[in-house]
Amino acid sequence: MSTCCGTPADDTPVLKVYRRVLWAVLAVNVTMFAIEMLAGVWGKSVALQADALDFLGDSATYAMTLMVLGMSIRWRAGAAMIKGLAMGGFGFWVIGTMVYHLALGTLPDFAIMGGIGMLALLANTASAGLLYRYRKGDSNMRSVWLCTRNDVIANLAVIAAASGVWASGTGWPDLAVGAVIAALALSSSVTVLRLARGELRGKLQEQAQA
Repeated sequence: MSTCCGTPADDTPVLKVYRRVLWAVLAVNVTMFAIEMLAGVWGKSVALQADALDFLGDSATYAMTLMVLGMSIRWRAGAAMIKGLAMGGFGFWVIGTMVYHLALGTLPDFAIMGGIGMLALLANTASAGLLYRYRKGDSNMRSVWLCTRNDVIANLAVIAAASGVWASGTGWPDLAVGAVIAALALSSSVTVLRLARGELRGKLQEQAQA
């Protein structure tokens, strides 16, 4: 069965390859979470800390996806619902962090932001390349793709923010990127929740007609 029509059966070659891909991107994301969070705290960057937490959220997404691969649509859609809610929670957390640093008037270290942003971009671009063929699967696969795609966009924004902090001597570019990352998380949350809800509703309708 094509991944465009849902997650294939557990013993198909497509799913076996997808599982290996998920393990690879999971390892990349866990490593980058640790690196970027340390750099974000050291460099006082909202954007880096937000992006680091996004790596952590993605790691949880990949791990959960590995758990439900090959299970029924109800389990997969349920996992996607949890991930959608987590994306929304992450977006609101970033907004709260922005308000905190805005009140303090924090000036982040643009050199740390730029260097770590480039490293994160390379990691996420590689992950996105591995996951690209699965971007049109069910809500579970879709949530994985959206996480990775958002990360690439966020990394580009972090690099741009580093340049903005250097040029302006203020923390506003860092806060602006934090807002972009929060908006991406909230938008993806809505998309995944709608897809998952539609799949659950369709399954219930099938059972009612059976």
